[in-house]
Amino acid sequence: MSDLTHTIVLVEEDHSTRTFLADNLSADGFAVHPIDDPRDALALCARTVPDAAIVDVNAGSGRAFARAVRRGERGDVDDRLPLILLSVQHGELDVLRSFEAGADDHLAKPFSYPELRARLSALLRRADLARGSRPLRRVRALQINEAERRVVVGDTPVELSCKEFALLCTLAADPTRVFPKQQLLRDLWGFSAVGRTRTLDSHACRLRHKLGVTGERFVVNVWGVGYKLIDGYAADEASAPLAQAS
Repeated sequence: MSDLTHTIVLVEEDHSTRTFLADNLSADGFAVHPIDDPRDALALCARTVPDAAIVDVNAGSGRAFARAVRRGERGDVDDRLPLILLSVQHGELDVLRSFEAGADDHLAKPFSYPELRARLSALLRRADLARGSRPLRRVRALQINEAERRVVVGDTPVELSCKEFALLCTLAADPTRVFPKQQLLRDLWGFSAVGRTRTLDSHACRLRHKLGVTGERFVVNVWGVGYKLIDGYAADEASAPLAQAS
């Protein structure tokens, strides 16, 4: 793994700690974007599209940031973003709260920089392997490269938000299956109940519009149940993962 390819958002309230970590991570080849307020971190993540975030808990605002990422509160921030939370509190319940908020790792202050560096490298390595294992998939005129987060319909590239892409990949895993709304809201947004939210319907509508560049209809609403990617049957060779990118 080459750390030169990885961008890190660093959220730390203490100026000296933030400067120390930013300087050392930069010296180790990471592209670092430091910020002092977790409440502004989502906007920073949308601008920088980081590979991971290191966030100080900061009286709970760091955990609020983690929950916002995992719930997909901003569609242009990847809800699978690898997260390390830092905290001066390191009791069993404090660590549990960090993981329940969505952290991939919890590191207690004070810590050594080499330990943080090792944990970050391990987290990025797992994320890189997961991205590399995602299939290249084709459904009729639609081609999805999950590793590169690239979508093409016919010969036309399609730009999707993170949530739109996640919804597409879920539906494309079984193109003619109807995925219930409750399942999609739970798996992609973390909602425990459907309620009156229109989040899923809004994302599905935008996704359908963006994929309709050739006139073929994708993202079919099955009223009262949920969504599927296509009507009818997908030929075996069209729905199977591709051996290589087109």
